[in-house]
Amino acid sequence: MTQVTRRSMLKTMAAAWTFPTLAGVTTVAAADAPLATWPQWRGPTRDGIVPGNTWPKTIDDSNFQQIWRVDNLGPSYSGTIVATDRVFTTATVDKKTEVVSAYSRKDGKLLWQSSWEGAMTVPFFAAANGSWIRATPTYDGESLFVGGIRDVLVCVNAADGKERWRVDFVKELKSTLPAFGMVCSPLVDETAVYVQAGGGFLKLDKKTGKVLWNVLPEKDAMMGSAFSSPTFATVAGQPQILVQTRSKLAGVTKDDGKVLWTRDIPSFRGMNILTPTAKDDVLFTSAYGSKSFGFNLDKVGESFSLADRWTTNREGYMSTPVVVNGHIYLHLRNQRVACLELATGKECWVTEKAYGKYWSMVAQGDKILALDERGILFLLKADPKEFTVISEKKLPNPETWAHLAVAGDELFIRDLVGLTAYRWK
Repeated sequence: MTQVTRRSMLKTMAAAWTFPTLAGVTTVAAADAPLATWPQWRGPTRDGIVPGNTWPKTIDDSNFQQIWRVDNLGPSYSGTIVATDRVFTTATVDKKTEVVSAYSRKDGKLLWQSSWEGAMTVPFFAAANGSWIRATPTYDGESLFVGGIRDVLVCVNAADGKERWRVDFVKELKSTLPAFGMVCSPLVDETAVYVQAGGGFLKLDKKTGKVLWNVLPEKDAMMGSAFSSPTFATVAGQPQILVQTRSKLAGVTKDDGKVLWTRDIPSFRGMNILTPTAKDDVLFTSAYGSKSFGFNLDKVGESFSLADRWTTNREGYMSTPVVVNGHIYLHLRNQRVACLELATGKECWVTEKAYGKYWSMVAQGDKILALDERGILFLLKADPKEFTVISEKKLPNPETWAHLAVAGDELFIRDLVGLTAYRWK
């Protein structure tokens, strides 16, 4: 493990910024404030938008340097979670044990580990992509909520790793073990955790793990393995949770679990993988073997329905897009990259070149960072007029399928065998 001394303090910022984070907490970044964090799947606001320090203009050896690296962790698809003083990652060890670990954000020193028995083999047509832990944990400032592949949800104390509670959904709900395991990254608010598990969409008490409601049932083991993750949204003035199951898109109230509306989303083998995107009252999703969809949410009396706004034959796959200045930047099933106008679905451009099979993307201002599974990091210009790679850098690590995490001027990348912290000056 290589260790590099961390900066002594944040650079003074011209003005403070704020943004909503988990459990209604507001993070304020200023000269004397805590370091920026990355508490959940796709960042503080779960949309891949990165607040804070303005990004550098390029990625090169002069401004992009490794701080530390931890090796020999065992494989994982989970994205890294970043707190002010530590980072969390998961692993499947010896094909039988799941481990969540906390490392010092400063130097990569191991702080604690927690583990449980948990392993399974996914169906043969997906086995090439590995049978190890998939879900990205969620951190609320006190607890870490970790989804295990055998459809379990484990809550541990973020300070010391001690287990607070565990729910085995197969045992508790008498559900079938999902064919692909738990993939959904948990979502939390002040009092509850929401997760697609047990063949449905559930709300649990955050302190005890008690199931409070269970909706959107899908009984079939194959189709009950949700690939997507829920997100909070307010659409057409209605606060709700957007949920994408293997077969449909839905809006659910968080208090009582009322299903406000549903819409079938056709796809090949139920491969609805993307996290739903809501922006400017447009709901967007894209399905493998199908299309990309833009929807309006209409309300008549007390009833809601999802109406077609536009469709395009461009197919997403595993990569949830980012939306910048009214445009969707989407990595496609054919490994090209497309820019679509959010309001109309108009195709602005599609690259001729194919890239990796998977991109995790984050954005700030008019720039996009994209990491593909080959370990190539791209800095792109978010420009609807043309596709522009500002710079790119091949990282010296094995392939990575985990979502990158960006907190302040630091990037954390989990590959299949290790975790690396970088500083981007």
